[in-house]
Amino acid sequence: MRSICTALILVCVVCWAQPVFLQNPVNDSIVIRRIYDAALTEGSAYTNLYTLCKNAPARLSGSVNAAKAVDLTFEMVKLVADTAWLQETMVPHWERGEKEVGHLIAGGKNINMNLCALGGSVATSEHGLTAPVIEVASLDELKLLDASLIKGKIVFINQMMDEKLIDTFHSYGGCAGIRVRGADEAADKGAVAVLIRSLTTRDDDFPHTGVMIYKSDTRIPAAALSTNDANILSDYLENFKDLPFYLKMSCQTFPDVKSYNVIGEIRGTEFPDEIIVVGGHLDSWDNSEGAHDDGAGCVQSIDVLHILKEMGFKPKRTIRCVLFMNEENGAKGADTYALNAKSEKGKHIIAIESDRGGFSPRGFSVEGNEPMQTQCLNKLLAWKHLFAPYLVHIFTLGGSGVDVSRLKNQDVALLGFIPDSQRYFDVHHAAEDKFENVNERELQLGSAALASLIWLFSEYGLTNP
Repeated sequence: MRSICTALILVCVVCWAQPVFLQNPVNDSIVIRRIYDAALTEGSAYTNLYTLCKNAPARLSGSVNAAKAVDLTFEMVKLVADTAWLQETMVPHWERGEKEVGHLIAGGKNINMNLCALGGSVATSEHGLTAPVIEVASLDELKLLDASLIKGKIVFINQMMDEKLIDTFHSYGGCAGIRVRGADEAADKGAVAVLIRSLTTRDDDFPHTGVMIYKSDTRIPAAALSTNDANILSDYLENFKDLPFYLKMSCQTFPDVKSYNVIGEIRGTEFPDEIIVVGGHLDSWDNSEGAHDDGAGCVQSIDVLHILKEMGFKPKRTIRCVLFMNEENGAKGADTYALNAKSEKGKHIIAIESDRGGFSPRGFSVEGNEPMQTQCLNKLLAWKHLFAPYLVHIFTLGGSGVDVSRLKNQDVALLGFIPDSQRYFDVHHAAEDKFENVNERELQLGSAALASLIWLFSEYGLTNP
């Protein structure tokens, strides 16, 4: 009897002393509270973001600053990872060249316009081009117009993001086609250039760039106007048809260059071959510091390792931070990572991407092949109550991210981190995407949400009850 009592006492002591290894709501909530405390008082994301943005802004793939960003973040990762390495990848190299010039010619005077070339655009001639402008409200309207109305003109696609949609990513998705496909559609009807309204819900003077894709053999220059200037141009065209517009751009595309994904991991103690990835993309557009897109996702991913290491946490499964190169105009880094993952000894079970800005966390979306997608969503819903005190409440099916989506065919559950979306497109791909427009507390709350979810997956895996 005495031996039985002694054994019971020992079991109680062990259970009391090691609450982080038990799967029950009370102990899980305590650990998550500790993670949030650590993120808000000892987190590294905000400091690292300052270093990245101020020392390597405008880090478009193939650029000098992209290479500098690799070096900077590799040092950050080495401080918090058990193992860190660089993964070589070939990436596109496009340069904007001299500052673009554009003005409307009306009433015998030039009305200057704030505009920027779209990523991947061809240049005008060295002297620029002048042509009358025709306005359309959408790609669908452009497709319906007779080519005789378009030939020799600059097409201005003035489609606004739908302000009625609460999720601004849905608004963005509804009109992103004008940027990606607008030049091809206009060229097919004989246009000499295309201008688009910047993809933002805000009226301001900052043009927003972004990738465009040529599929046609006929390639015409493509640029985005600030929303304020898009409004001005539209007002003029309402009263005076076919007003001439002058456009000059000097973009160039160079051969692909060598770059790197930055990778670091904390090795799992019990299931080291089960890999949980958290990451963002290291490149940014060349007209900004890339603070929200996606410096925030990169430093949050590094911060996950930092927070768990500061807590003395020994994960059961391997936690890997991956900073992908070249998401903005090719996703070559993600392709390289996915290809290498196929030949790894371990198996990726979870991949989480943070690429929606450093705003207040709201939840996570899930996609992937069955049964991984369903298993993952069920896990999230079972843990929903643990995140409720931190106002993280969205757990739903949906997209993950450009980079981690490359792992989809490897039976990996793919998650997208969802922050509040209302201000993201104020700064997206524009000069306003700078460090000063990131709130420290919101950024660190994002780190905490990511670290908490990754801790849960590391402890309990994906498929066990």
